[in-house]
Amino acid sequence: MKLVLAEKPSVAQSIAKVLGAAKREDGYLEGNGYVVSWCVGHLVELAQPEAYDAKYSKWAYADLPIFPMDWQYEVSAGTRKQFGILKKLMAREDVASIVCATDAGREGELIFRLVYHKAGCRKPFERLWISSMEDVAIKESFENLRSGTEYDALYEAALCRERAD
Repeated sequence: MKLVLAEKPSVAQSIAKVLGAAKREDGYLEGNGYVVSWCVGHLVELAQPEAYDAKYSKWAYADLPIFPMDWQYEVSAGTRKQFGILKKLMAREDVASIVCATDAGREGELIFRLVYHKAGCRKPFERLWISSMEDVAIKESFENLRSGTEYDALYEAALCRERAD
């Protein structure tokens, strides 16, 4: 069984249709050897400054810039339920690997990796890179999945951009 993780529910539904994952569950679709779910945008985000030190709870220009030794991440308040679903899906024994199907680009890669790491997942993952939601394009892209590690530099670039902001 493969877990396919899209960035948005609409994309997940299109992918699930092509893969034959038609059984609806709470927060995902399943069938034909696939579980297809979604992130709803940024489920995991950088912790607020006060998470690093209580003195940052009140904004002060003199405290800037803030450069944490260890960057902390937290699940976004409005997406806790979906994150919990993804964490359970990633931990399922019948899920052998994951397909990152978030948007093709730096931010899509970041969204997937932050969820993957925050969930404590260690399963292998592949990257689906699509620029069209046409059924034929989705099918063709699934026939050409790439190792997730080939996109490590893209993930690192996204981290740099996020932390610089």
